[in-house]
Amino acid sequence: MTQYANQQHILVAVDCIIFGFDGKDIKLLLIQRGFEPEKNKWSLMGGFLKPNEKLDEAANRVLKQLTGLEGVYLEQLQAFSDTDRDPEERTISIPYFALIDIQQYEKQINEAYHPEWYLLNKKPRLIFDHDDMVRLAQKHLRYKAALHPILFELLPPKFTIPQLQNLYEAVYDTIFDSRNFTRKLMSTGLLVKLNEKDKTGSKKGAFYYKLDKRKYKANMAAFLNFVPKAEKYI
Repeated sequence: MTQYANQQHILVAVDCIIFGFDGKDIKLLLIQRGFEPEKNKWSLMGGFLKPNEKLDEAANRVLKQLTGLEGVYLEQLQAFSDTDRDPEERTISIPYFALIDIQQYEKQINEAYHPEWYLLNKKPRLIFDHDDMVRLAQKHLRYKAALHPILFELLPPKFTIPQLQNLYEAVYDTIFDSRNFTRKLMSTGLLVKLNEKDKTGSKKGAFYYKLDKRKYKANMAAFLNFVPKAEKYI
């Protein structure tokens, strides 16, 4: 077998930035690292690339290992390759961000890793360069959500307009005008109104909607310019 002469082998890892929405807030799923270096400190869920894996396969394996989930929205970010990012050994990491509905999948989270959901502005300091990965993922999520309706991946099968507005306001850390938000939302043609209401917030209640998945898959650019002046939030 031919080998590349005089070349050092370098470890490759994937780290999963798992965003969840609980109906009110965007949260980040963290674990306590179980080994040195930085044992017992808060970390993203990660793992090393196996010889027979593609990067996407490794990220899906890590995500399933922690959450039990398959087929969720998962997107690759840029590589992190500082030579001293891992004090143990030279390691290049490729982070992925995932979007899940906390209420739907909370019971599937693997307790063996001591996972905990944190508000983004109240999370603890993370190991290595994981804080930089989270900041990059937040920026990318805001950019993608301004152009495409990917935030529906964080919602249950049926939802209300106020709930969807809460989600966008949580992602962009701002307040949107309700009338303008609803008008732009309905103009996308992606929502199907249901004949039932959520009355937990008021007697009048708010109608439930569901996503038209056929239109969603066919027209991922339907939210173009949905978030006004989105660049100021990125």
